[in-house]
Amino acid sequence: MKNTAIIALAGKGGVGKTSISALTVRLLAQKYPDKRILAIDADPAVGLATALGVEVFSTVDDIRKAFVHSAEEGNTAAAIEMLGEAKYRLMDALTEQKNLSFLAIGRPEAAGCYCKVNAYLKQMITLIAGSFDYVVIDGEAGIEQINRRVMEKVTHLILVSDASRKGLQVVKTIHTVAKELVMFEKVGLIVNRMPDTDLQDSLDTGDIPLLACIGDDRAMSMSDILGNSVFSLAEDTEILRGVKTGLTGIDIL
Repeated sequence: MKNTAIIALAGKGGVGKTSISALTVRLLAQKYPDKRILAIDADPAVGLATALGVEVFSTVDDIRKAFVHSAEEGNTAAAIEMLGEAKYRLMDALTEQKNLSFLAIGRPEAAGCYCKVNAYLKQMITLIAGSFDYVVIDGEAGIEQINRRVMEKVTHLILVSDASRKGLQVVKTIHTVAKELVMFEKVGLIVNRMPDTDLQDSLDTGDIPLLACIGDDRAMSMSDILGNSVFSLAEDTEILRGVKTGLTGIDIL
């Protein structure tokens, strides 16, 4: 198994976390064209696919639902066979472009407990991730879902916030929870949409290292409005430069 770098991004909704996740994928793909990169969209909104310009045909949750449906219909043999083929079904769910692969987790589970199914699928995701050099996970607002549905261990945890006191409190809470739920080696914070980057010394980040402060980038906003992928952004875009600084600061680039 490769010595895989697993990078998870988390933070309050609406702070540009998905854009920063997508730009992380872009920067890795540009710097390491000979490396295999897996982007995992663990946010039910599946915004990372749009940001990367990829089309999603199947999600991990589609696979889980098919298994549950067979089990509920009483077709135990089919359910067991389906679960045994989980790895191959997950491989089929991957969207691949050059050295980049994409996997969407899908929407949260419906009512009912399928803990063994979820645990097995998470094990299969971890197994597949081990075939890649870099894995970038765009998570929901909290960190619990990454632990429950994707994987328990990440090498780099990047928290994303705006400059608001509420946003910073959210990432500090996520950091506290992550120390209990998710094993990680390095952690850092990127503050996005900063009204004035000269005010970064006034930010209360607690014990989370501040990796970068990024101003409100009009080019990124326009790209989002037009539905363009992050690969179309100019190299001198403020947010791209800021993410590069952040990734360098946490030893990813």
